[in-house]
Amino acid sequence: MNEAISRKVYLNDYKPFGWEVEQVSLTFRLSPRGTRVLSRIAFRPREGGRFFLHGEGLRLISAAIDGRTVTPEVTDEGLTCEVPDRPFLWEAEVEIAPEDNTALEGLYMSNGMFCTQCEAEGFRRITFYPDRPDVMAPFRVRIESDLPVLLSNGDPVASGKGWAEWHDPWPKPAYLFALVAGDLRAVRDSFTTRSGREIDLAVWVREGDEDRCGWALESLKASMAWDEREYGREYDLSVFNIVAVDDFNAGAMENKGLNIFNSALVLASPETATDRDFERIEAVIAHEYFHNWTGNRVTCRDWFQLCLKEGLTVYRDQQFTGDMRSAPVKRIEDAAMIRSRQFREDNGPLAHPVRPEEFIEINNFYTITVYEKGAEVVGMLHRLVGQNAWRAACDLYFERHDGQAVTIEDWLAAFRDTTGRNLTQFMRWYSQAGTPRLSVAEDWDGQTLTLTLRQHTPPTPGQQEKAPQLIPVALGLLHPSGPEILRTQIVEMTEPEEVVRYDVGALCKAAGLKTERPVVSALRNFSAPVMLEHDQSPKERAFLLRHDTDPVNRWEAGRALSRAALTAMATGGDADPQAWLEGLEAALTDETLDPAMQSLLLSLPSEDDLAQSLADAGEAPDPLAIRHAVEAMQDHMAETLEPVLTRAFEATAGTGPFRPDAAGAGRRSLHNACLTLLTRRDEGTRARETFARADNMTASLGALNALLSVGAGKDELAAFEARWQHDRLVMDKWFALQVMRASPEQATEVAERLTQHPQFAWKTPNRFRSVIGTLAGNAAGFHHPSGAAYDFFADWLLKLDPVNPQTAARMSTAFETWRRYGPERQARLRATLERIAASPGLSRDTGEMVARMLG
Repeated sequence: MNEAISRKVYLNDYKPFGWEVEQVSLTFRLSPRGTRVLSRIAFRPREGGRFFLHGEGLRLISAAIDGRTVTPEVTDEGLTCEVPDRPFLWEAEVEIAPEDNTALEGLYMSNGMFCTQCEAEGFRRITFYPDRPDVMAPFRVRIESDLPVLLSNGDPVASGKGWAEWHDPWPKPAYLFALVAGDLRAVRDSFTTRSGREIDLAVWVREGDEDRCGWALESLKASMAWDEREYGREYDLSVFNIVAVDDFNAGAMENKGLNIFNSALVLASPETATDRDFERIEAVIAHEYFHNWTGNRVTCRDWFQLCLKEGLTVYRDQQFTGDMRSAPVKRIEDAAMIRSRQFREDNGPLAHPVRPEEFIEINNFYTITVYEKGAEVVGMLHRLVGQNAWRAACDLYFERHDGQAVTIEDWLAAFRDTTGRNLTQFMRWYSQAGTPRLSVAEDWDGQTLTLTLRQHTPPTPGQQEKAPQLIPVALGLLHPSGPEILRTQIVEMTEPEEVVRYDVGALCKAAGLKTERPVVSALRNFSAPVMLEHDQSPKERAFLLRHDTDPVNRWEAGRALSRAALTAMATGGDADPQAWLEGLEAALTDETLDPAMQSLLLSLPSEDDLAQSLADAGEAPDPLAIRHAVEAMQDHMAETLEPVLTRAFEATAGTGPFRPDAAGAGRRSLHNACLTLLTRRDEGTRARETFARADNMTASLGALNALLSVGAGKDELAAFEARWQHDRLVMDKWFALQVMRASPEQATEVAERLTQHPQFAWKTPNRFRSVIGTLAGNAAGFHHPSGAAYDFFADWLLKLDPVNPQTAARMSTAFETWRRYGPERQARLRATLERIAASPGLSRDTGEMVARMLG
């Protein structure tokens, strides 16, 4: 790793490229083993200096400046060349082999189709170019091939037999370049913008997948309309194309006018996709479309600003999903994900700021911190300035920076200039790593409630000292009889300690209530990504579960009660979940509650979440003990709540044709949650009946999951495979469900057996993740005392790394929590990491991640 570490890139070292790129013309003569790429690039001097073009894995055929042949110096990273101190035309021809490109970066092949993935640094695998986001230019592309469909960015301008030309008039960085060529089918639609322009829409898929594109098109049209309505952003080309690709390292890519998607996030029908799939497709289609303005028209100056486009766009897609479905449910799901996955990253060896200040491999910083915590930071800014100022500042940002590559400072300047606020302290959310701890202490004198708020952020790797953050703390007060006496109020905390006082007597008098000590509802709507420390009694939490008007805190109260009981059970302590179960019963019989919300209230904290809670309390978690506690709690829930679960199960039984809307998805979610618990009481009778009559994947997979969770379902599992063996996306679910539901003792054995299955295509990222990645998600199985899963997982990572280092590096984070376990597990995990680190030829991607985890 010494060589890799010496190649660190630092934010403070940024210098602009010395030349402007005025125009890019590319010709592709496609061939699986010998594609020729001809480039014509018009450069204009700006500051001059060393002329360097990135290039990796390219065979240079020829190069010329203004028609004169030149011989540049070529290395493994690019080329340098003497160039004139005036505008000039650079021409080059290179050869690449897309069929051999298993890393899935640059131009590669998937099932006979040519496709690209250029973010972050994939374009340098296509041709020599200044492959950096601050170099923006219009592109004209000619594709020559006998394949029937030839696509690129922008608008089609000409075509003939065996060729097509595309022109993208909007300046873009190379990471947004896209090309697709293959034997594809289009499902078409159109959208009329608010200015009256008609946009041709198309989803391109393999033959046989045409009947599963309707939802993607509906989601795209909904996204386009929403962005016009909420942000005033209109689409700017005449066509918008989406292509579904099976071999794809990520979820999707926002290339200008030609979005390339993992097939799993495009293809959906009621028979093959679950409600969760439909929602994810809707959200990701929206996310990539919203990038047209937050990422494409206005892009990042450098990759340290990645959160500028991703955090903002994630926030926008969260808003969209909240509007399309249930805003409270969406907010709870986002808060749950931050608290479980992002807090874990913040509190471990991989902690980094939302805007990192150094990196070795930029692909390793496509993280939950950059994306989802970045979105939380954007959301805080929205809360602090209010809706009107938010929209005005966003409009100013787009007006100022359209066609530019900008920084976080530019983003915040639009808010400073719109509102007059000093956002210097707020900037710390971008520069400081770690999760702030926010403690709330109460003092009651019979008339006045005094709240003392304190904040502290623990040290993280490379950042020992932390300055106080600007934290918007949303507070509310409820009277012990139930009513709310103080509606949500935002307290802007700026110091390590702040005191807030409430005249409760006056509040109660205004509400016509007797003065009594109120129940505090703190951090409402998860108003900041902080870890709340608020010592409330089980009685108070049970009260909030029943009465809080804030849905997030109502859910959090139940979660806190169940977490306390489960951690006590996992460590041999006393647990009394009665107050929680009574609150659940009340919620399940509350007809005013959204079924999706009721389903969320029934869900237990994840095993990883429980492990982190124990680690935060200074105890080494035992994953097997946690699994046993969860199963015992599920048994207790099923027994105690059986009558009300039965009523809810029957009330949410399917009626009428399947519709992927929020209402139907909520009912099915609650139906499956009840079924999973009731299966623990009826030996699988209901689940088998549900599986037999299921007419949609949500019901079918829900029933199969319920059966596998109690060690049953062998016949149903075989029937599922027999029916869906020819559908690669459904088979991904079949593989993953078996590993996730395997017992701790059998998890590695099940995963190993599945790797011998004829359909285990390990070079396809989706299939690899469905088996190897899912094993890491089975916490008790992954951390079984035998250590078998560690060895098995590491062996597969080392097999994948030379083929697809990006996917291998991302999956290596399964080991990031190794320090929170007891000595024996720590020793095994450390030895496993050291074995990976010492592997000859380990990629820079995986090597960096392992080195950071080892510290």
